[in-house]
Amino acid sequence: MAEIKKRVITYGTFDMFHIGHLRLLQRLAAQGDELIVAVSTDPFNKIKNKTVLIPYQQRAEIVRNIKCVDRVIPEDSWDQKISDIKKYDISLFAMGDDWEGEFEFLKEYCEVQYFERTRDISTTQLKKSLTGFLSISKEDILGAFKVIEALKNDFD
Repeated sequence: MAEIKKRVITYGTFDMFHIGHLRLLQRLAAQGDELIVAVSTDPFNKIKNKTVLIPYQQRAEIVRNIKCVDRVIPEDSWDQKISDIKKYDISLFAMGDDWEGEFEFLKEYCEVQYFERTRDISTTQLKKSLTGFLSISKEDILGAFKVIEALKNDFD
């Protein structure tokens, strides 16, 4: 008799891959025998009005090389989840808790769980910080360096 594997699937953009992504994938992998990650394609992110910094092929390659991930598939549309669940014989559909309640309709096909996100880290937060940093003028940065140099000279 063939061994029945518990397969877990999750979906995401995984732009600017960070420790929150890694910890979520590790927790999801611990829920089953195989973790499948659907990475949102660039055209699908445009449909979702999401701007990504890293192209799909690179994001998929990064996720594919996380040791707890067994398979990466493209996410091309909102509607593919049911067909993915059937195609890959999924036992558990799992997402971060920022999606809580959004996928209850999938309970007809498999178990659905929402996992707590890592506190104080998100791609949105990183993008806002980067935007803020990049908006500092060259003159302000040079002025800050002059202040630091003056402080350094005071300590010498």
